[in-house]
Order: sequence, then structure tokens, then C-alpha cells
Amino acid sequence: MAAAQSWKKPNLANQPFLKKLNDELHDLRLDAGLLSARTIRNRIGKDEEGYWIVNHQAVLDIFQKPELPAWERLEIIVTALAEAARRNDIDGEAARFKELWTQAATETITQAPVRPSIDSTDSSSNDEERGSDETFDDLFMQDIGDASQAPTDSTDTPNSPDHIAAEQFNHAEESLKGLIINAAQALWHDKDALRVFLGVVRRSKGFANMANAIEEQRPANATFYGVKSREFEVKPSPARLELIRLRNAIDAHRLKWKWSFTSMEERTGVSADAWIHWYIHDELPKREALVAFSHAAHLMPEDHILLLGLWDAAHDALERQKRSDIIPSRISFDEAWAMRDQAASKLWALAGVGDDGLTVYGPDLALGIAPAFVVAGPTGSGRSTALVNISRSLLKVGTRVVLAAPRPSPLRELADRDGVVACFVGDDIGHDEFKETLSTASSEEPIVVVMDDAEILGKCDARRLLSDVLRRGFDKGVALVLGREEDDLQSSSYWLHEVQKAHRGLLLSPQTQNAGDLIGLKIGSSITSSPVMPGRGWLHLGDGRILAVTVPY
Repeated sequence: MAAAQSWKKPNLANQPFLKKLNDELHDLRLDAGLLSARTIRNRIGKDEEGYWIVNHQAVLDIFQKPELPAWERLEIIVTALAEAARRNDIDGEAARFKELWTQAATETITQAPVRPSIDSTDSSSNDEERGSDETFDDLFMQDIGDASQAPTDSTDTPNSPDHIAAEQFNHAEESLKGLIINAAQALWHDKDALRVFLGVVRRSKGFANMANAIEEQRPANATFYGVKSREFEVKPSPARLELIRLRNAIDAHRLKWKWSFTSMEERTGVSADAWIHWYIHDELPKREALVAFSHAAHLMPEDHILLLGLWDAAHDALERQKRSDIIPSRISFDEAWAMRDQAASKLWALAGVGDDGLTVYGPDLALGIAPAFVVAGPTGSGRSTALVNISRSLLKVGTRVVLAAPRPSPLRELADRDGVVACFVGDDIGHDEFKETLSTASSEEPIVVVMDDAEILGKCDARRLLSDVLRRGFDKGVALVLGREEDDLQSSSYWLHEVQKAHRGLLLSPQTQNAGDLIGLKIGSSITSSPVMPGRGWLHLGDGRILAVTVPY
């Protein structure tokens, strides 16, 4: 077995942004275990026609050539390496590289001529290296190079710089247009062949360069391009993860029957264009189309139910996003408190206002699997404000509260309120002192411990008592509400990890899908948000549903 090798980096001294992009890419490959080009190619896989999506030479080129790679190709390589490196946030890693790529692209545009000349010497020297792995991209770019050398009828001086630049750009562009238009016209009535052709074109470095160059001059024509250049980039669907699962399930049956999209049209009555559109644009197919597909594929009852279940999951994710978009942006605590259920128990706590702006939600700490509730979110998400609301709502009905705020927090401002038994402000809580504080708690006169920045107190002296609250708090009349950063999952001490078993909590502007583990619930990409939106969150009360809420101020 060959040893892993580090690849030579290109000389990019005059292009600092491109160098930064290349360095980060090499670092990502290092974290992934210095995968070979063929291993990266294999992880990316083949398309439906059995062709490698990216060949190993193209992988090497992106790492070693002093050129800006096409984003579409870079994205799938970054995704494959991030998965191999076991990064927690694959989409976040791709977004980080997209920002680096955008900076490098801007740098390249400002430094480069309209169309760089093609060095025939370099092309010939690469022929031996490429061998039988020469791809459509290589031939495509070669055609463009040949076209750029074609004679012209212009009366300009043949060797003038303006003449040469215009000749190179225009002939390359028109040659590429002609190739695409002629092929598309020939394949127009064969949708499957046209789809395969456009799929190859979409990965073409030459086409991406042309589309982006034209975009700088005039609005592009989406019906002509049929691909995603910068002009046609759209934000990923908020239900992208759920849609991918649904698509994979459909594909498993479609490939089993060896159906093309045209075949699916014949068997389901749903146009091939509609199926292709749903695939390309990350959109949810109509439920009726899915039912028709299920009948056409003669699915077993369990497979039929699974398919519709996946559709429901994607539909719910999209609906959640819609509800999140319409929840009130601001509401005061007093307004929210006026909407509460007057018959709620003394251990009900106000967490947020729902999408209709008329319903308040929160946990009843006297019920559930464990007497605990988690408020998690990144800095600036409104975590402390949510904890203050919970404390105020408990104090208003006469429930006693113990506060813990090892860092400066608005919780400390409640220390003098009636009903606050104690307020711990250090980075440790003594065992005996904490035991004494909770000694008067009972089922009739409960005490709720509200703690901010709980990760700091994970190993405090009172950790055994806190763990005991999670196991026997119902009997002793003690409950626990804690706030914590969402990115500290791995370092949780035993009692902090036990809080997750309560399976309820409030996630404020979650940045990663792993944040769902803090409230005992798996979440999809439709729940995560970037940038941080203070006071906007997702509430889980232990019933499997997740609600979009606004935190009162």
C-alpha cells in the first residue's frame, strides 16, 4: 500500500486570496488523512450514467495548478474531504470555502485579462500525464483554444493587443455557444440525452468561465444556459436534508426499474420536465406525483408508507420555515404573559410566543421524563434573556428560584427579587452550600434552579447534587433550567450530559444540526440559521414537535 503523500503547492505569491484558498484546501486534505486523488474521486462517485463525476487528474489540478478552480467542482471536492475529516458542519465548511473562492475570483478578475491565452506548450506537456483519463473538459477547453486561434476578417492590425484580446474572447465565446446550441437543438426531443449533455456541460470549466464572463457584460439568458453560473445561484432549500433523503428513496426504486425521466412521465402521468425541475431546484415534488410513482413502481406497503413519510418530513420542514418567517419579530414579556393559560401549574415557565403571535409556549417542569429544560444557543442569540423570562414567569406565580451565573448575566439583576432563594456568581458551587439552599424544597413548595453558562459549572463541587436533581427531582420538588453554548457537546460532564435525556429545550439560532442533541431531538438543515438571529428559536416540549417561537424581551 502506497504511503500518503503531500502534494506540491503552486506558486501563488502574487495572488494572496487564491493562495489562502489553496492553503485551506491542502489543510482540509491533511485533516482528512492525505487522501489520494483516486480516493477522493472514488468518494465523490459516479453519475447515473456510470461516469466519474470528477476524475483523479482534475482533483490533482485543483490542488496543484495556479488557477482558480470552477466552484462547482471545488464544492464537491470540499464536501468529500469534509466528510472524510468528520467535520460536524459539512454545509458550513462548504460555505466557508465559497467565501474564500469568491474573494479569489474577485482577485483573479481584477488581475487577469478578459480571456487568458492558452499556452500550447503547457497543453502538450500535460498530454502524457493525462493519458486515457482525458475528459470532456479537456477536449472542451482544447476546442476553445483552437477557436481562439482562428483567423478573422477584421481589418484591425493582426498583431495589435486590442485585436488579439478581442479575437481570443469573441471566438472562444462564440465557439462554445455554437457547440452548446447545436447539441441542445439536436437533442431537444430526447429529454434524457439532453439532461446528460447539460450535466456534462454544467461541469465544464470552459462553460463556467464563459457564463461568468458574459454575466459581467449583460444579463444572461437562463433558458439558454440551463445551468447555475453565479447569476443563477439560489439559496439551498431549507429542507435540503429531508429532500435528499426523499430523492435517494425515489432513486433506489427508479434505478431498480431502470427508468429514465421520460419513462417516469409515461408511467406516472407527471411530465419529465417536472421531475427534472424538482431534482435540479431542490424542490418538493407534489404528493400526487409521489403516489403515482409508488403505484407505477408497485411498491410494497411498507415502502409506500416510507416514501410518503419522507415526503411528510420534507413538507413539515418547509412549513416550519414558513412559520418561522411569520412569527412576530418583537413582543414584550408583559404582552406574552397576558396570553398564558391561567390554569397552568406553578412549574410552568414562559419560553416563547408562537407563529400566530397569540399563543405562548413553555415547559411544565412538573411533568416529563426529567425535571429539566435546556436553553442553548451561540453568543448573542438571546439565551440569557430567555432564562430571565423563565425566572420571571416562575417568580410571578410564587415559585421559588435559585440563580447561578458564573459570568456576567442579566440573571444577576434578579437576585434581589422576592422568591429568589440564592444567587451563585462564582465559577464553582459548593456541595454543602447548595444542599442547604435546596433543603426546604418540597412537592408543595418547589424550587427551580436557573443556571446560565452551565458549561462552566460542569465540574463544580455540587455536581453530584445536580445529577441527583435530574434523577429524583420530581420527588424532592426541585427542577433545573440551564443555559449553555451549543458548541460544547463533546466536553459535557456527566450531569450536563444527563440533562439531554429530558428531551426538551429551546434552541436559539442553532448553527449546526448537532445542536439538536442538546434537547434530545434530531434536527435538519431547515432548523439551522446563519447569521445569528437574536430572540428567534425552536422549542421542543418533549412531544416530538418543534415549534418556531420568538423570545419576549
